[in-house]
Amino acid sequence: MTPSEVGSASLRSPDYAWPLWPVVPLYPYGRRRTLRTEIVPGTIWTFDQIQGVFYVVTPIRMTVVKLEAGGLLVYAPVAPTAECIRLVRELETVHGAVRFIILPTASGLEHKVFVGPFARRFPDAQIFVTPNQWSFPFNLPLSWLGLPSGRTHCLPTDSRDTPFGDEFDYDLLGPIGLGLGTFEEVAFFHRRSQTLLLTDTLVAIPPEPPPIVQLEPYPLLFHARESACDVVVDTPSTRRKGWERIVLFGFYFRPGVLDVADWGATLREAAKASDRSRQAYFGLYPFRWQTQWQASFAALYNEGKPFVAPVLQTLILNRAPQATLDWALRVANWNFHRIIPCHFAAPLSVSPYQFLQAFEFLQGAAQLPARSQAPSALPEADLAL
Repeated sequence: MTPSEVGSASLRSPDYAWPLWPVVPLYPYGRRRTLRTEIVPGTIWTFDQIQGVFYVVTPIRMTVVKLEAGGLLVYAPVAPTAECIRLVRELETVHGAVRFIILPTASGLEHKVFVGPFARRFPDAQIFVTPNQWSFPFNLPLSWLGLPSGRTHCLPTDSRDTPFGDEFDYDLLGPIGLGLGTFEEVAFFHRRSQTLLLTDTLVAIPPEPPPIVQLEPYPLLFHARESACDVVVDTPSTRRKGWERIVLFGFYFRPGVLDVADWGATLREAAKASDRSRQAYFGLYPFRWQTQWQASFAALYNEGKPFVAPVLQTLILNRAPQATLDWALRVANWNFHRIIPCHFAAPLSVSPYQFLQAFEFLQGAAQLPARSQAPSALPEADLAL
């Protein structure tokens, strides 16, 4: 079948509607599926959706934790579609109401945008946000950004000063100045399950397309093509090929193994394209992958080991290397054996030492413990942009 023949009828259900998509206009725009997964039986669940640009789709994840005192804590809400809220209500029926909602970042717009609408579906929940929140182009009060006044609070420095401090430790990374605002993220440690919750600082790449991405495979097939004239057959290997290229796009924006055709060649090819539908961008497909692109993916994938995304390595965390490593060392003092980040693979079976190793790219700018080894560098050609 051609990519345009891949069904999208399931996305027409009102259960998936997200009417506020123009605030942050990311694919899949006004329709979002939600996939709930039980991570720790009766204790921790993840809720995955997707987001992206030009079919470069990645998972975005909310984590829900059952509290020993009863009720639920929500870390990093996703779009509160009817389907998502129904899946949360099912947990409430068994485990108690949503009591706390955490916004764990000061800079991640793709996380901030959902907190206000999500909180309004749970009017008795208290909202806790990282300090130093900001908005662009105007720095507006949190209530103007949709967060309910009267029940929205900044996370105090000491986790013991929160109503959930007897079950969680947390530690703030930042603020790190970005010019327009600051980067800040809070790591949450759930003691009973020995689980670390992170937002953007650490990720790992799954070798296969995540289940939430495979629910609507059109983006995988779109990026599996060699040219606009290709007729793509939907097979597991084709989906995997599309996923690997999406990963390279997502982390590097323009990896060194990608060439982009000029407009003249792109338009001429579009006229001969096998699919010139609106869904296929009218046949426009300027991407030309070099033969060694899979080696570039293999270097980034690195056997599924956790790492810090290139954009954080080269543009953000390197601005405050010692503060970042001090934070990583404090987090590594917690006795966790599982990490749930907000993007890509989860859960990750990661020890505190393995977590600390992911920050070895900062060697030379700051000091790591002597036992750490030299980091494995990502290809310079891929990092160029």
